[in-house]
Amino acid sequence: MTSDGLVTAHLRHVLEDSLADTSGERATDVPQLADADPDLFGIALATLDGHVHAVGDVDVRATLQSLSKPFAYALAVADLGVDEVRRHVDVEPSGEPFDAISISPTTDRPRNPMINAGALAATSLVRGADPDERAERVRALCSGLAGRELDVDEDAAAAELESGQRNRAIAHLLLAHGRLGVDDPEDAVRAYVRQCALLVDVRDLAVMAATLAGGGVNPLTGRRVLETWVVRHVLSVMLTCGMYDAAGDWVATVGLPAKSGISGGLMAAVPAELGVAAWSPRLDPHGRSVRGLAAVRRLSAEMDLHTLHVHRGGRPPVRSSTTLADSPSSRERGPEDAARLARDGHRSLVLALHGDVLFAAAERVVRAVEESQEGLEAVVVDLRAVDEVVPAAARLLRALPRALPGGGRRVFVVDPAGLLDGALSTQGSRDDGAGGDDDGGPVVVGDVDEALAAAEDRVLGRADAPRAQGDAEVDGGAPRP
Repeated sequence: MTSDGLVTAHLRHVLEDSLADTSGERATDVPQLADADPDLFGIALATLDGHVHAVGDVDVRATLQSLSKPFAYALAVADLGVDEVRRHVDVEPSGEPFDAISISPTTDRPRNPMINAGALAATSLVRGADPDERAERVRALCSGLAGRELDVDEDAAAAELESGQRNRAIAHLLLAHGRLGVDDPEDAVRAYVRQCALLVDVRDLAVMAATLAGGGVNPLTGRRVLETWVVRHVLSVMLTCGMYDAAGDWVATVGLPAKSGISGGLMAAVPAELGVAAWSPRLDPHGRSVRGLAAVRRLSAEMDLHTLHVHRGGRPPVRSSTTLADSPSSRERGPEDAARLARDGHRSLVLALHGDVLFAAAERVVRAVEESQEGLEAVVVDLRAVDEVVPAAARLLRALPRALPGGGRRVFVVDPAGLLDGALSTQGSRDDGAGGDDDGGPVVVGDVDEALAAAEDRVLGRADAPRAQGDAEVDGGAPRP
């Protein structure tokens, strides 16, 4: 294992695999976009308990551009309610490029708030005495979502205002149809270009997406930024409309509420799990980052993140986290061993899971191990109360021994139902390169007391481990076929 940690190392692998793709072109709308280094690339993943994994060019900041659209729309909905906003802008996929000069002939409204026409309408509905106040309220919201104060690139805002004739044309069209929330189209354009000029890095984007995934609560600050009902509505529109004229393919193949921007950013929210983002300036014909698109598409597939993958839900998957000092085996120990276990039992971790174990739950298990003290000797992961393990989580649990320092098999997984093997067999591979019983992976057994006793032996300095489930008798029964 690299020093990155398992999840970060996987992100780095995805990033490195995508570096060879140099297709696509930078946006040329303003100098700040045209002059961007086309080879820059960063990926970040933010969990709902406030941890951010990030690789690549994670400290480079670029303007938010169209990534600001969901947030301005959220603010308009929070200010006025869904029904009033729907009087000005619809929520239907457009099938058109993001900058189309478009009003639906059937509804007389912009088709959705993710294209420029709908975004201009939504921004004009944000409450404020003037364009600066509306733009400042969007900036404050985005700062709350990112967990830090965001700045406006004043040069980029000025350049976009100067070159924004197409947006002016759209704003005049909206006014003519009674769909603008202000009397002067120039006011709408001025507020819009300022929100597009907010500076973010890929970590910010991942945290903003995670805040949406968490129902409006920022995972870094713990502060509620948006109400849950607003987030639900915004995520619904992002899922169906966030990727413009390629939205249908995106929903079918990736299945995440997402938004792209012509500066090269792309963010996606995995409801109740995490936020993911990527940034690289080269764009495809739809105005989406080529590398970012490939990275998020791959992460969705490999981590089982598709929103419409049906799982039984509900309970937090980590039921308890203890040590052998609190959860000993039933094996009788002599006075000396008992005293050593009482003293050194903290050098172990006993994690009991239940419900459905998705990628985010496995990531928490891995991180609990990686963040444990230096002297961690043994880990027991109890899956007896688990209903399902998705393949991505199974691969991560199989790789768990690599999160421990030194050699030897120190991870014992209690899996009487064979959930790990069952999950991996659904993808045609038992361990998919993540490690198994024969190559440094965890020891899988069927009895929790056997696992606890073996872990105690590790803490006591005895290296003998129980045979893996299926290799010999388990729970006193006959060998498995």
